[in-house]
Amino acid sequence: MIETRFHGRGGQGAVTSAELLALAAIQEGKFAQAFPSFGPERRGAPVLAFSRVAEEQIRLRSQIYDPDVVLVLDSSLLEIMDVTEGLKAGGTLVVNSKQPVKELASRFHFEGSLWAVDATHIARELLGRPITNTTMLGALLRATGIVDIDSVSEPLRHRFGLIAAKNEKALREAYDKVEKEEIKP
Repeated sequence: MIETRFHGRGGQGAVTSAELLALAAIQEGKFAQAFPSFGPERRGAPVLAFSRVAEEQIRLRSQIYDPDVVLVLDSSLLEIMDVTEGLKAGGTLVVNSKQPVKELASRFHFEGSLWAVDATHIARELLGRPITNTTMLGALLRATGIVDIDSVSEPLRHRFGLIAAKNEKALREAYDKVEKEEIKP
């Protein structure tokens, strides 16, 4: 089972990203869950979302405390919280950042892989708005291989209708542009 924690801000689509990942996994015949963790937050407030993907039925129904993967939709969250808290040794951190991955790596102290892409730039360029959910989902798929990138097409069409093609283009561009750095404490 692969457990992922999504860090974002209200209105950025962290919950939508988790749901799209789960729907793509189900489309592949896997078992999946996606769920948010937030109270009465407002647009811009930090939010968490979670997903689990497995080859067998998932019986857990709790929040994810020790994720295999952490996805950060907004790099400003790096200044206010430790997004790597609980990240398993050998885990994967995927961050939206315009900072080069080698520079970004110096701020983290975990054992695993760091993946970074300037999802905000891609989203503004292709979607006309800095909403990075589908863009960062592309980076996540490249970093983890949880599901095949083509499995996200149908959930995207269902969720976004007329603007699905733009979202898919952003997803694929981030998939191609995300960069990796191994981190050893």
